[in-house]
Amino acid sequence: MDKHDGGDPLALRVDDPWRDAGGAELWVPDQGAPAAPPVAAPPAAAGAAGDRGAIYKEVQDSAAFQEVRGRYRGFAFPAAAAFVAWYLLYVVLATTAPGLMGRRVVGEVNVALVAGLAQFATTFLLTWAYVRHARVHRDRAALDLRWTLATRTGQERVR
Repeated sequence: MDKHDGGDPLALRVDDPWRDAGGAELWVPDQGAPAAPPVAAPPAAAGAAGDRGAIYKEVQDSAAFQEVRGRYRGFAFPAAAAFVAWYLLYVVLATTAPGLMGRRVVGEVNVALVAGLAQFATTFLLTWAYVRHARVHRDRAALDLRWTLATRTGQERVR
């Protein structure tokens, strides 16, 4: 379990790569709705949960959040289903079609070995595709949402 310094566990960490992005003019987030000014001091424990909860719920209900979730689901669910189907096909063929799986391809290498190694290749290919999809289709929008949430809850401060 991570150790905390006793501060707000929801606050951004010092090593957060987004902390200096706006100040360094490397990237300025899209601010669809005007952000509330940062809170000068952390609110009381009872009020903080309610206020933050309302802000989190508002962001969760926003069109931008729904778009990010839709893009994630649009890639992750079909990719996972295709991978599971491919894996199950391999297992079913290995158990029901030993003649096919035992057919030699080159030398002592048979179809089962090629299909088994293709499972590893598919895993790496799927990982690469997921990372690329996240970078191209979701990271910028998710960063905008996180920036907006951090500024509205007063978490852009760094201790």
